[in-house]
Amino acid sequence: MTVILEPTRRTGGFPNLDDLAGGAGRLDILCRCVTSALVCSHGIREDVRVHLVLNNQFTVQFDGANLKRLNPDERSTAALIRTALENREKAIGHMPAESTPGVSIRRMGFAETVNRLKTETTPIQLHETGTPIVDIDPPDDPLFVLSDHHSLTNDEIEQLGDIAEHQIRLGPMILHADHAITIAHNYLDTNGYNQY
Repeated sequence: MTVILEPTRRTGGFPNLDDLAGGAGRLDILCRCVTSALVCSHGIREDVRVHLVLNNQFTVQFDGANLKRLNPDERSTAALIRTALENREKAIGHMPAESTPGVSIRRMGFAETVNRLKTETTPIQLHETGTPIVDIDPPDDPLFVLSDHHSLTNDEIEQLGDIAEHQIRLGPMILHADHAITIAHNYLDTNGYNQY
């Protein structure tokens, strides 16, 4: 599973680890999403990658196969994001700069990130008006695209419309992004709710 999150966080300064929900621009939401996507009981999901597109300028990637030092708390996750941002000057063009094992940063916005990943994944947009997830078969390598507490922009929706194989909803209620990731994992873990 690959997850792209397009948050509304600014990249002008480095996040204050003591104010994740305020001065850090709701970085707490992103941290919960990273944890939901990658952490399972006593381990890391090695087949998951998370891409945080920040201010449509940088993409911070968490690669579960190589990830070290990710703990299930928001502050330590925020520290990994902050370290990636501190290394952003080392990212040249679209070449990544690894900041810690399994965490890297690229100079890529939303469109570049989606276009880079679309050839190796099945892009899926999570949306409250989409097809119910139970009506599609789980793809082999899904790319779930979602946003934080704000909706994707019209440009981003248009870019996704050109490449997304599915626009799906996870249930009858609009969910927080981190909860949506957990439900998407359960859907994939159970092969579309067929294996327990």
